[in-house]
Amino acid sequence: QVQLVESGGGLVQAGGSLRLSCAASGRAFSDYAMGWFRQAPGKGREFVAGINWSRITSYGDSVKGRFTISRDNAKNTVYLQMNNLKPEDTAVYYCAAGGSRFGGSYVFSSDVESWGQGTQVTVSS
Repeated sequence: QVQLVESGGGLVQAGGSLRLSCAASGRAFSDYAMGWFRQAPGKGREFVAGINWSRITSYGDSVKGRFTISRDNAKNTVYLQMNNLKPEDTAVYYCAAGGSRFGGSYVFSSDVESWGQGTQVTVSS
């Protein structure tokens, strides 16, 4: 199993940018599809972005065109670049390993093998 540690969260004004990082250790990182989810207070966990072993990506509708997921297999790290942030992006963001089906890039939360501890992103208006 892979262990995940997120970093890069914080407070930013609307329209600003943040980059989240997720460092992985354990089993071969390059074998895993990786994803980002978020959970706002009182809401369920929402798929944000996913990337498979061949760097094919998927995005949730609410972040398409603003967020970009990428991975560096040499550094065992996956990133989430978040631009043009909105107050509704405020949430705890979680990194996830595994959870794709048939080699795809969409990550199913029910199939995720490992979760990070989460990092808070707060966007002020």
